[in-house]
Amino acid sequence: MEAVPMERTHHRSGSARTAVIWAVLRGELERAGDRQLRVIDVGGGTGGFAVPLAEAGHRVTVVDPSPDALAAAIRRAADANLSSRLTAIQGDADGLADLIEPGSADLVLCHAVLEVVDDPARVAAALATTLRPGGAASVVVANRAAAVLAKAMSGRIAEAESLLAPGALDGIRRRYDAEEISAVLSGAGLAVEQIHGVRVLADLVSGPIADADPEALVQFELAAAARSPYRDIATQLHVLARA
Repeated sequence: MEAVPMERTHHRSGSARTAVIWAVLRGELERAGDRQLRVIDVGGGTGGFAVPLAEAGHRVTVVDPSPDALAAAIRRAADANLSSRLTAIQGDADGLADLIEPGSADLVLCHAVLEVVDDPARVAAALATTLRPGGAASVVVANRAAAVLAKAMSGRIAEAESLLAPGALDGIRRRYDAEEISAVLSGAGLAVEQIHGVRVLADLVSGPIADADPEALVQFELAAAARSPYRDIATQLHVLARA
């Protein structure tokens, strides 16, 4: 099956909520040129990123603890005639080192995972071990500042105050700032290259406003993503780090 150009894949996948992540991933794929990449999507669920990456011509393995999510990813790949490019493995991020051969991946995705695992440092080390030299990790985490502001604006002032301290938990979820997630990844031997804010504005505007000019909202997200203080209040932080 012929690979779909990444521009088309990105266009279909690049809503304002994910446009920044796809822009960074597209840059990484363009860096590889015509080479087919081995991609591991840790916690990849139903294949929202995995299927478009497979459609772009790459070999993708989704690792997720949910059999239902993996079944959905397999169905999506089959519907797109991509079954030969997508593999599903049931397992937790904590056990990644036992599931994927060391040094076998060109790109590892770890989106919305480090907030909920028992040992983020262990998972980060497994990401680094999985990558070939020069390979990249795409890591998305919940941003502490956004959680503090959201709780405060909804009147939950005490909860907002409790999240101000580094390392504070929001229920069972961790929240990070740019320095904290950089420290976790650097501690695993990964070199942080880029940090962007994801959903700087997309979660703040009402549906009718967003729907009125969705392309303008996408362009705003792309323009604001790397600029402080806008990056620092985004709902999530996206980090690209290299082995």
